[in-house]
Amino acid sequence: MKYYIIAGEASGDLHGSNLIKALKIKDTDARIRCWGGDLMQQAGGNLAKHYKEMAFMGFLEVVMNLGTIAKNIKFCKEDIQQFAPDIVIFIDFSGFNLRIAKWAKLNGFKTAYYISPQIWASRESRIKDIKRDIDKMYVILPFEKDFYENKHGYPVHFVGHPLIDAITTKPKMGEQEFRAQNNLDAKKPIIALLPGSRKQEVQKMLTLMLSVMSSFPDYEFVIAGAPSLERNFYTPFLNNPNVGFVSNKTYDLLSHSYAALVTSGTATLETALFKIPQVVCYRANWFSYQIAKRIITLDYISLVNLIMGKEVVKELIQNELNTKNLRSELSKILEGPFRTAQFEAYFELERKLGGKGASEKTAELILHDLRD
Repeated sequence: MKYYIIAGEASGDLHGSNLIKALKIKDTDARIRCWGGDLMQQAGGNLAKHYKEMAFMGFLEVVMNLGTIAKNIKFCKEDIQQFAPDIVIFIDFSGFNLRIAKWAKLNGFKTAYYISPQIWASRESRIKDIKRDIDKMYVILPFEKDFYENKHGYPVHFVGHPLIDAITTKPKMGEQEFRAQNNLDAKKPIIALLPGSRKQEVQKMLTLMLSVMSSFPDYEFVIAGAPSLERNFYTPFLNNPNVGFVSNKTYDLLSHSYAALVTSGTATLETALFKIPQVVCYRANWFSYQIAKRIITLDYISLVNLIMGKEVVKELIQNELNTKNLRSELSKILEGPFRTAQFEAYFELERKLGGKGASEKTAELILHDLRD
């Protein structure tokens, strides 16, 4: 069978790569063309477009790049037509993918969505588009099944969260080897800094995260460099001997960290699954934030708190994200009852996510639907 898969950012590339591996095991004749990144290409996908050419963050950046987005949409439609897949599979990246899904459905292609658009957070009216344009939906968060089926009468499959597979199958590096390989202090406990993957958010977040460093001299602060950014981009933040840096090794870093400061997004869930106490950070430009707070209807912004339905990890948002609050909240998770409470909640979180096998379950369901 022929599969066309579209992912638009680093997390989609990771989950897309595991889906490609699972599809190739279950369909030995699979031919896969994709939008994604290095991981999807290494897994056996024929890369049509790299996500680095598509990742625009925030309302202003999207508006400024409308011409590029329009060219990408046009190219994508033409490329799908030429490849003529048996199915088009969308992974997250809703702004782009829902546009392509509408066109694909009108042009007679079967459609599937793996990792749902977060319509439960904002613009819930998009359910009409999903019902019209998506043949099958495979969701990865437990509350999404209830949202789609009970609230909107749209049947979906809950397949579990693919991060569990990604984390449990990754080879583990010993702590001393990791420290030596990355020129880190041999003994100081590590506070991991996960500032995001896009230039504008990384610059904003790292400045704030590093502002508390002088209050914690017994710890080493280590920046998780994103695969989409060159090392020299981080150079201005590395002028202190107590700041370490690793590039594209976030899972190895989390494996050996004591605590973490994390920009809101998938990384909050990754950090929780590694059982690392964390403080969640979020700050957007004023204009983007004013729009977002008017359309997002959630009580929390981190996946950890959303899945648990309560505050497990502290969220410092917009003006609350400052040096004083960050220092205070980080102190709380380095020792004492707040640290213990996060550990306990993390084990319950993992249980709720449904265990291993999300990629295999999704591949099996896709093949079953195609062969029906």
